[in-house]
Amino acid sequence: MFETHFLHSIFNPKDFNKEELDQIISMFKRLEFRKNEYLLKEGRVADRYWFLQNGFLRSFVTDIRGKDTSTNFYCPGDIAIEWSSLFLKSSTRENIQALTDSVCWEIDLDSFKTLFHGIESFREQGRLTLAGSYFALKNHSIAMIADDARVRYLRLLKEKPLVIQNVPLKYIATYLGITDTSLSRIRKDIAKE
Repeated sequence: MFETHFLHSIFNPKDFNKEELDQIISMFKRLEFRKNEYLLKEGRVADRYWFLQNGFLRSFVTDIRGKDTSTNFYCPGDIAIEWSSLFLKSSTRENIQALTDSVCWEIDLDSFKTLFHGIESFREQGRLTLAGSYFALKNHSIAMIADDARVRYLRLLKEKPLVIQNVPLKYIATYLGITDTSLSRIRKDIAKE
């Protein structure tokens, strides 16, 4: 049996009694994904989500010309989830892909529902996570309209420095809505300061 220490760090024992914590942890399954492997592909209905223990993931969409644009990055400790597909049971337009070899802890929707309806602290943690995800998405959408690329890059550097250090620049550029060349220029200007 694999060590579940990581899950214990995600679910604070102060928020759950021992029985609740044991029940929660028993519902997760440890999985390994190889670099470039998909956790979720466009057109599928999401029926699970993942806590990322090690590695880096990204979500992206593909436009009508076949070009992909990164919509989010996931670092160790993050939850990789496609909320609308999972809860509305609709086909996703997003892909979630491993950028590096990664270790995740997976929970399926039925197990999630059991925990959500049976453990108040789990339900509250889920609500806070959903709200945080919504606010991050909203802030990114507004930034894409209201902020210049340099400001967007600096915000990403501040909020997710591990992304800047570990994710290929071509994916970061699409997330910021700019070309690789523009991103290189921004990074070069910042380095001179």
